Amino acid sequence: MPSFDERNAYVKKEGDVFFDDGREVELLHFIHNKPDIDEIRGSPQRVLQAIDEFARTKKYLMNVGEAKGKIVTDLIEEAKPETMVELGGYCGYSCILFGDAVRRSGSSGSRYISLERNPEFAAVIMCLVALAGLSDTVKVVVGSSDASISRLHASGELKHIDLMFLDHYKPAYTTDLKLCEELKLITPGSVLAADNVITPGNPPYLEYVRSSVAEKREAAKQGPVVGDGVDPRFPGRTAQQYAKRLGQAELEHTSKGNPNLVYESRINHSFEPTGEPDGVEITRCTGEEK
Repeated sequence: MPSFDERNAYVKKEGDVFFDDGREVELLHFIHNKPDIDEIRGSPQRVLQAIDEFARTKKYLMNVGEAKGKIVTDLIEEAKPETMVELGGYCGYSCILFGDAVRRSGSSGSRYISLERNPEFAAVIMCLVALAGLSDTVKVVVGSSDASISRLHASGELKHIDLMFLDHYKPAYTTDLKLCEELKLITPGSVLAADNVITPGNPPYLEYVRSSVAEKREAAKQGPVVGDGVDPRFPGRTAQQYAKRLGQAELEHTSKGNPNLVYESRINHSFEPTGEPDGVEITRCTGEEK
């Protein structure tokens, strides 16, 4: 694994409060007040540089960062997705980085759909996407990930996912993947990239994507283990991360997904933008057993 360049490190997290305290709007003012704002307009790379500058000199931002971001942009270049979906957009860093990569690597009809539950964060994303000149490629959808996936599918707007980036509420990774499987949005040829599988970690998701078809079929017979709550393997801080806005989490566990899908999955070790070790799990759907 390559070493981390401390010169590019974000400032450290400030205790238990490191997002949704107004810093996201501060970021907008920081960027739009820069003296070179006219040069930033229309340049995804310069918008990303401005976001990084804020997070390195002002306040921490929970972005995917440069190191892990390269893992996914390399994957985009390889997969050349027509439709890429992001679960969890925060303030737009990944949306701009990956949306630009999708536009450059795909056809003229390629699109990037960012699902963000918090309407304030979604507004920040849309503002920065417009600033970067990516509004023709990127669509931001406000609402819970499961409801947004179901709605987009029902309307016919989302028929298949070529590449999906998971970076939202960690306990929802597995339930949302199963929903996408059930709706046939994830099929052989689809690729998944899941962030934060080391920091803070996601044991249920890794267990699912690394399981054999036989193991998944057996688990599907047994039904959900945790009812309407959150898998107890998640620590309290992870489980309650969005409780301030959303209250007690209640995840949809009725979908059994498609246990017949065959996955090949491996972790790509990397770093959080603060320098903490982390990784991105890359999962390829290679087939479907009958």
